[in-house]
Parts: sequence; structure tokens; C-alpha cells
Amino acid sequence: MSLSEIKGVLFDLDGTLADTAPDLVEALNLSLRDVGIAAKPLAAMRSAASHGSFALVDAAIPDADETLRTQVQQGLLIHYQRINGEHCQLFAGIAPLLDWLELHSVPFGVITNKPARFTRPLLNKLKLTARMSVVISGDSTRYAKPHTAPMLLGAQQLQCKPHQILYLGDAERDLLAAQAAGMLGGVALWGYLSATDTPSTWPAYAHYPSPLCLHTALSQALAKISQQN
Repeated sequence: MSLSEIKGVLFDLDGTLADTAPDLVEALNLSLRDVGIAAKPLAAMRSAASHGSFALVDAAIPDADETLRTQVQQGLLIHYQRINGEHCQLFAGIAPLLDWLELHSVPFGVITNKPARFTRPLLNKLKLTARMSVVISGDSTRYAKPHTAPMLLGAQQLQCKPHQILYLGDAERDLLAAQAAGMLGGVALWGYLSATDTPSTWPAYAHYPSPLCLHTALSQALAKISQQN
């Protein structure tokens, strides 16, 4: 498999397509405030933002008992539903990449573990919903990533074979899901990787330091195809 075979591009949402950490950490801090715990700095919580609400809570209060842990997590979700998208923006370089994909008739979309009640409103605020061929949330199928179910549904909706799809993500489960589904996996190194992550060991086709690097690689692959034709 190679980029020259790619007919569609799918993205993880948090930490790959969009910088959602500011809203997620603000929601966390509002929930912590509700129980009398001091706010945590965004920089310290950022790497947990790709791993769900409980991961954020565990990063903030690692010694909490299960009652407090659940209380803060539930509060986080309540606050996040209210502020979702207020401070979120696409990562630098993503907007021109999406424009380029559209210009070259390459369909794109999102496969995320984020619940649909958060995914759709966020994509609406980013004005992306109508542009996407695929929007699959964590509860769109019975299983979430790293299971293949959402990946194969994405391929079906994209009307591409799995090996014709490049899937970008910033967590190991993203690359495991892509590999298991037969897609090319690309590591979004600009995302929410932690100091303990080892992306070089993940089952990836390529590692992209920035959206611009991804854009360049896709452009070069398309140019190569044009020359061959």
C-alpha cells in the first residue's frame, strides 16, 4: 500500500483535526471547582485530551476514589456540553489541507471515539459537517477504536476499499484500528502525544510532524500519479 493508492482521507478528531484541549480542560477545571479542587494548567493536561473524559480526570486527580472520580467526570461532561467548541480551532495547516482535498475531489471525514452528542455540534461550529463524507462517533457502532467496526463503516460510507484510505490519528489505538481494518495509518505528531508515547513503535505507514508535511506528501503522491498518466 502507498499514498498513490489513496482515494479518501479520514481523521481522528481530538488532537488530529482540531485542537479541542482548551475546551476539554476548561470543562475539567469547572468540574474540579465544583468539588473544591484547584484548577489544572492546560499544558499539564493537554496530553490526556485524546483519551477521553476519565483520562483527563485521572491526570488531574490520580489518587481520587471512585466516587469522586465519577463525580468529576460527570461534571466535566455537563460543562463540556455547554462550552463545546468555544475555544476550539483547527490545527494550523488543516484548513488548507481540507481545501486541497476538496479541490482534488478526495473525500474526507472523521472517525472519533467522541460521543455523537459532542461530535456533531463541534463540527457544526467548525463549519465542517456539510463538507464531510463521513462522520462516525464513538457511539455510532457497537465498538469504538481500536475495534475495526467504526473503521469499516467509514470505508463503506466513503465508498472506498480500506487500502485506499489514509487514516490520521495521534494515539496508538488510532493506528491499531487503521492497521486492523487494512487502512494506511499516519501518525499526527502535532497532536496530544505525551512524553511516554512511543509513536515509532506504532503500526504506522508514516509519521507526519505537521499538517503541512501531510499536505506535501499527498500533493507529491498525486503529482506522481498525474505524471504516470
